[in-house]
Amino acid sequence: MFSKSKINEPTQSDDGAAAAAGAVPNKTASSQSQDFKPSAPKAKPPASILSSDLHITGNIKTTGDIQVEGTVEGDIRAHLLTIGETATIKGELTADDVIVNGRIVGRVRGIKVRLTASARVEGDIIHKTIAIESGAHFEGSVQRQDDPLTGKTKIPAAKPQ
Repeated sequence: MFSKSKINEPTQSDDGAAAAAGAVPNKTASSQSQDFKPSAPKAKPPASILSSDLHITGNIKTTGDIQVEGTVEGDIRAHLLTIGETATIKGELTADDVIVNGRIVGRVRGIKVRLTASARVEGDIIHKTIAIESGAHFEGSVQRQDDPLTGKTKIPAAKPQ
């Protein structure tokens, strides 16, 4: 009346003799976990892009990457911060890596700071390493710190004119 289907029959494996004899191989929890293949690690999400027609008034904070092409009036904190050629930032920038192609009016804090030839920075830069390409415009002071992201620094305030 009922018959055993071929789907449930044991197949030849490393325990070929046991399978042929009809015995079910003894799989322990550790061998079962070895059969589990986790999915590939999640890829890092792409940078958030703030387009050139966007004007933001307020602070931005993320643990990810940001590329700014528009205008921001406020502070920005990110992991990797790229300021595009069309961007204008009025505020303090804090990031592990800062790449400046556009205009900044305010303080820049970063472990690695790079001003490209099209950069225009008016403010102080606090960094661990810095690169300034020929053609970049920079007005302010530069200070090296081992930990520039902490915000503990003694830079004299500019005198009002």
